[in-house]
Amino acid sequence: MAKITLSNLRHSYYPNPKTADDFALKQIDLDWQDGGAYALLGPSGCGKSTLLNIISGLLIPSEGKVLFDNKDVTNLPPDQRNIAQVFQFPVIYDTMTVYDNLAFPLRNRGVNEAKIGERVLEIAGMLEVTDMLQTRASGLSPDNKQKISMGRALVRDDVNVVMFDEPLTVIDPHLKWKLRSKLKELHQRVRATMIYVTHDQTEALTFADQVVVMQMGEIVQIGTPVELFERPNHTFVGHFIGSPGMNVLPCEIREGRAFFNGVDVPLEGEIRGKDLANTEIGIRPEFISLGPKGIEAKVRKVSDIGRHSIVEVDVAGSKIAVVVEDEPPNLGDTVFLIFQQDQTRLYSEGWLATRNGGAS
Repeated sequence: MAKITLSNLRHSYYPNPKTADDFALKQIDLDWQDGGAYALLGPSGCGKSTLLNIISGLLIPSEGKVLFDNKDVTNLPPDQRNIAQVFQFPVIYDTMTVYDNLAFPLRNRGVNEAKIGERVLEIAGMLEVTDMLQTRASGLSPDNKQKISMGRALVRDDVNVVMFDEPLTVIDPHLKWKLRSKLKELHQRVRATMIYVTHDQTEALTFADQVVVMQMGEIVQIGTPVELFERPNHTFVGHFIGSPGMNVLPCEIREGRAFFNGVDVPLEGEIRGKDLANTEIGIRPEFISLGPKGIEAKVRKVSDIGRHSIVEVDVAGSKIAVVVEDEPPNLGDTVFLIFQQDQTRLYSEGWLATRNGGAS
């Protein structure tokens, strides 16, 4: 296993990039500690796969360095980086048994059969496929094929990093939760450095200790799942994480206070910065309640999702989602919104512009 460092990394698919827009990756600086579980999260086209390919050696970055345990591997080919990778579609040999598929990476490196047998049984036990070891891989279900593909990546105990590139894309939804849980359990047992690439927030947040959120080739926030949910550093993070995502509302700043639709809205803390532009208030639906007074709104939609309702209201053309635990209002009702102050944040040009609790 290894600590992975990305230093001053930029990449363009153009031979002579001239502007920032010519770069698929813009100035990436990142440290992943040895043995950690990390996720790269973002929409399609944000640069996740480009970054993964640079780490694996399939791409050489236009600028910057890739280091494994402080050793520069930027120009080393994949076979010299000692990595393992799991792809969207299972990479296994259908004509081989499950045992031989798991054993193949070790046999390919000349490991003796006694050690191979020991390691295969260990990984098979972790994956709960011991009873399938003599089954030909062609007869396995898609989820079990992906399990074996994961096992082939984990069977070696000398890899620097195990990378997962959207590994649950082809798995039926009702089996995804089981495989996500199994992968998290495997990480806790083998403690290998793992990087998981996905556009699915549930996969990222349930697997990773630290999530790297990307947008348009940039890292907009790195944090734990709790940090990303509770304190988004950028409105994109607030939109992308959460269901429904964070409400982002236009506001004016007057004398150090934020006004939404003419109403003074108390913020979590002091506004930072002076030359603010395109200011917005961000608050998650979970932190808005209905009361006898507050910001007046009209109910436009009510969605009962079982454990609570999501009520969509309108305030002067701005749509606001509210999570309601009790009996929801009816369509067309006039309601009053109360924003929880310690969860009400100001953003300027998309970036967080308030101090937490007024801290300096």
